[in-house]
Amino acid sequence: MNTTLKETINVISKMSISEERKEYLQPLVDYIAHKTNKNDSVRLNFICTHNSRRSHLAQIWAQTMAYFYNMSNVNCYSGGTATTAMFPKVAETLLNQGFQIQKLNSEANPVYAVKYDENSLPVICFSKTFDDAFNPSSNFAAIMTCSSADEGCPFISGAEVRLPIRYEDPKTFDGTELMDAKYAERSLEIASEMYYVFSQIQNK
Repeated sequence: MNTTLKETINVISKMSISEERKEYLQPLVDYIAHKTNKNDSVRLNFICTHNSRRSHLAQIWAQTMAYFYNMSNVNCYSGGTATTAMFPKVAETLLNQGFQIQKLNSEANPVYAVKYDENSLPVICFSKTFDDAFNPSSNFAAIMTCSSADEGCPFISGAEVRLPIRYEDPKTFDGTELMDAKYAERSLEIASEMYYVFSQIQNK
């Protein structure tokens, strides 16, 4: 990991998480721990309506924290109930926080390669539906990162568990002077919670 990303992780490691949020996160901790104790693969599919902001941030940070805690059995994905595009501010925010990001094409729904370490495979990010062929079709956890996807998609085929871990949408601040700060804030919030989740696996 480069220096900037290490510094970002050092910052999030000191962020406090409320007891209420820890209760929301505990089922995810339990799921990962259960699969890991059985030496099974852990597949996490983070789902939000448009697969454009929160679900990508959660996918990338969860994969990063799995690497940080040396958990090679974890693979993270993301999807939506509709296909749009990964919002460019998400890539910009992650770049500022220390990730290496390569935009692989210039389509309306571009593909990004996001690297958290020079010698590791990148996380491949583009907007897709949760049941896209790129994502797992069975034996995975469906993690609902927004209320609209959680309420509007009551059944996720192939999911072993369905876990609501919702985040506020930074889209609310698009085009305002607070935009940069709010995207950074949301990214760090998600990062701190994924840091907490994987730190708990290590302590079990």
